[in-house]
Amino acid sequence: MRHRRKTVKLGRSTAHRDSMLSNQVCSLIEHRRIKTTLAKAKATKPLAEKMVTLGKKGDLHARRIAISYLKQKDIVKVLFENIAPAAANRQGGYTRIIKLGPRQSDSAPMAYLEWVDAPVVSTTETTVEAEKASKE
Repeated sequence: MRHRRKTVKLGRSTAHRDSMLSNQVCSLIEHRRIKTTLAKAKATKPLAEKMVTLGKKGDLHARRIAISYLKQKDIVKVLFENIAPAAANRQGGYTRIIKLGPRQSDSAPMAYLEWVDAPVVSTTETTVEAEKASKE
């Protein structure tokens, strides 16, 4: 039984797992949406939400904690200036996981991890707008 076994190990050592999850959160902050396996998305989601909570606090101590975890000052700056203010009126649940089908190579379940408040532009809308602009 897995009582009180909270950490999802993802087949990695502790240092590798921490580094990978930190990089996942940085990529999520930078690109607003990442495509990853479902297990990694579920492991990354709580950490990303904790970083937004730190960003909402906005003080120097919270910024230093975020830098110590993410290791990238420019990403922390984006987090505190863009992402956290967009989630200022939200009480939690800053990210969503959208399940995709299995990956073709190894049938691993895939998912998108994205911000709830980020504007999502679908590819069909941009294609239609590009066609209208080219006709005019």
